[in-house]
Amino acid sequence: MITIDALKELGADTEEGLTRCMNNEAFYLRLVGIALQDANFAKLRADIEAGNLDAAFESAHALKGMLGNVSLTNVETPVVKITEALRAKDQDADYAEWLTQMETELEKLRAL
Repeated sequence: MITIDALKELGADTEEGLTRCMNNEAFYLRLVGIALQDANFAKLRADIEAGNLDAAFESAHALKGMLGNVSLTNVETPVVKITEALRAKDQDADYAEWLTQMETELEKLRAL
């Protein structure tokens, strides 16, 4: 079960997330649950692997905003790196490493 304490243990900035949700814990946790199921996670990997960096940027940018809004900084950190590399159209960036970091952190959260 997702709780504020469990999110904190995994590196989420729950204080900031709660502030953005007017300190409504139930609303915040509902948004976190929705965020963890976002289809853009899979789409991001698929687009990068297919070399479709423009579409990958759209997914990464959407994820960056959503993760920032709920302050899931442990997942947001690699997504920010991916987003900025895609914004710069960096074809030599180590997307695979960042995707792995993102997915590892995401799975930790989903396991709650």
